[in-house]
Amino acid sequence: MNLKNKNVITLGAGSSGRAAAALALSAGADVSVHDANTHISDLPAGVAAVPDATSATGDSSSCDVLVVSPGIDGNSDFVKSYQQHAGEMIGEVELAYRFYQGRIIAITGTNGKTTTTEIVDRILNHCGVTCLPCGNYGQPFSELPMMNEPPAAAALEVSSFQLETVVDFHPDVVIWLNFSEDHMDRYPTLQAYKDAKLRVFENLGPKDHVVIRAGEDVGEFKASIATFSTELEADYTLQDGWICEGGEKVIDLSDTQLRGLHNAENAMAAYAACSVFGVKADEVNEALRGFSPPLHRCELVRTLDGVEYINDSKATNLHALDSALRSQSRRVVLIAGGKQKGLDYSELLPRLESSAKGVIVFGEIAQQLKDILEPISNTIPAEIATNLENAVSQARAMAERGDTILFSPGTSSFDMFSGYEERGDYFRRIVNDLK
Repeated sequence: MNLKNKNVITLGAGSSGRAAAALALSAGADVSVHDANTHISDLPAGVAAVPDATSATGDSSSCDVLVVSPGIDGNSDFVKSYQQHAGEMIGEVELAYRFYQGRIIAITGTNGKTTTTEIVDRILNHCGVTCLPCGNYGQPFSELPMMNEPPAAAALEVSSFQLETVVDFHPDVVIWLNFSEDHMDRYPTLQAYKDAKLRVFENLGPKDHVVIRAGEDVGEFKASIATFSTELEADYTLQDGWICEGGEKVIDLSDTQLRGLHNAENAMAAYAACSVFGVKADEVNEALRGFSPPLHRCELVRTLDGVEYINDSKATNLHALDSALRSQSRRVVLIAGGKQKGLDYSELLPRLESSAKGVIVFGEIAQQLKDILEPISNTIPAEIATNLENAVSQARAMAERGDTILFSPGTSSFDMFSGYEERGDYFRRIVNDLK
């Protein structure tokens, strides 16, 4: 992509927007970063800052390339005001793709992306293929092409928001983990959300590879396919704690700290994708020995008085919450709640009936959740907590030795916290302070 002497506007001054601006600048473009916030900081020298940007700012601006950060809705009037005077509109992932020369494993799905990205990164680096986790997790993808020695491979976590603005993006391997309802505060329909994710397949050809959870409906494409599942017949399955390839036990998960069936599927998907690079099962066993999933993902915080406390703050949708419940072997006291995202929590009633002994709800949707749980209230009591400290205290009173207190909110945290990380850190502090 030739950006020399081109005018590039980046919308959004977050980490991906700043990285995109730096990459465009390094390619010889005249770059400005526009953001609705009053203060814009940490821009590379030579990049102009345009704070307090509005649709009126967009109406009076023009550029050769408009780079939209994933946190900004591409269908908003704000973006459209800039797009009308732009030669091309792309996202940060698309921009980085046009400059990055290495191979790409793109990881998408509603849940499990970050853990799978971490596993891919660990396997490839252990097996001698330099790799970095990037995209929706890790560092912005745009930073890789600017490195003195870019990695040979990118473990690229891509969200639906990032995929909305791809054009030529063509990964070597795609991992599709799962699909379920999420982000209904951004998308008008569930199909619109799925269509955004499906764009990851748009440019694949017969020499490319797709790793997909068995039973997922993603349409047809020309790439070769490998399937995985802990429940259905697939190329990669689970038996007695081992990942099986073609029915043969190859990866011993008991040597890892990956808990639950959902994490077994994440490991299967990562192994299948890395197999394209020629890695062997014995190398993967070595790579995963002692591996722990990233924080806030079914993270065992502590065991107190025989009760496990698990931090699954990353569960920001129903599928993640359901997976966390499904992965537990002990009776659960669930702490759930947060921001209203328009999700149908009644889908969880059968799972709660089979695995929970009680539910503590909090946050913006607390009363809604309690009302939804009314049909099972005779056997699964539900209580409202005014804050997270009280929720932990109420859950502790409800739990008995041998139980698990599972903090798996099932929605985002922006009603009370800056994000799932702050929420999970706060839960961890509360639990570690218990006497």
